[in-house]
Amino acid sequence: MTSPSDRQHALALIEQAQAEGARLAPACAVLALCARTVQRWRESPGDARPHAARGVPTNALSDQERAHVLEVLNVPEHASLTPHQIVPKLADQGVFVCSESTMYRVLRAAGQQTHRGRCKAATPRRSITTHCATAPNQLWCWDITWMPSSIKGRYFRWYMVKDIHSRYLVANEVHEHESSEHASELMRKACLRQRIAGKPLIVHSDNGSVMKGSTLLQTYYELGIASSFSRPRVSNDNAYAEALFRTAKYCPLWPDRPFDTLEDARYWVHRFVHWYNTEHHHSALRYVTPHQRPHGQANDLLMQREQLYTAARQQHPQRWSGKTRNWHLANVVTLNPERPNPIQAKAA
Repeated sequence: MTSPSDRQHALALIEQAQAEGARLAPACAVLALCARTVQRWRESPGDARPHAARGVPTNALSDQERAHVLEVLNVPEHASLTPHQIVPKLADQGVFVCSESTMYRVLRAAGQQTHRGRCKAATPRRSITTHCATAPNQLWCWDITWMPSSIKGRYFRWYMVKDIHSRYLVANEVHEHESSEHASELMRKACLRQRIAGKPLIVHSDNGSVMKGSTLLQTYYELGIASSFSRPRVSNDNAYAEALFRTAKYCPLWPDRPFDTLEDARYWVHRFVHWYNTEHHHSALRYVTPHQRPHGQANDLLMQREQLYTAARQQHPQRWSGKTRNWHLANVVTLNPERPNPIQAKAA
């Protein structure tokens, strides 16, 4: 950046050259300047840099005047009002203190602009809920979704519990209504079925009333389960459960017509769970089924695939421009991994 003194010196030299008959562009080129830059300097001779040192404006309020403005803004009848409400109120009384924008500047300098009166300060957003699983039955997620019925306005509720490490559907039930009692019974059955009652387990869910019901929380306490909840008003904190419901409602098994009875809905869920656990090749599991991973079959199957691709590459190396397909499964699965701060990442 050119300092003010150098700027004034350059302008004087250019004016002298123009007085002797030189044109503006060649005169600027001699000083390695652009003609538009010189024009801008002439329009605003002061230093326009944001952090440049500037003198106090002649129309600035004095310290006594600023104190008086704050005193007027903080009297009881004005304490809960904003400047755009205070200005007309003072005008009706025949009083002019300062402009509305000046009031905002004074409040900002005093740290009083954000909240006035009984207005509560904004609560900081809760930090993201992050958990890691290195083996099955360490981290579960669960949720409830609606299943349409043939009667308008009537829906069946599908309760689903999913193991995040293996994507295995641990427990599923369908009921007429949402109830913390139904959820508690489902969690008991799931823990008994997996034989993990009393072992360390984290169960993640959203902030629904069923998920935070006292009956379910008491069941968590009895089974030794640590509860985890999504952040308020954050729809993707329970992404594994939401992804499962999307798979269910967009797969070919989903019926074209609504369910007529509760038994029909339960039968369909039973069919889907069997398909998902034993036949569905999950993309996040390198296309092995959720049943194969917790039962120790996934690693052998993926090793066979890797050997097949390695042999194919050795047979025709000219057909491979890079590495073979990645058949390795991640040992650690993270729920809502923390994302780096974009500003810190850019600085790094």
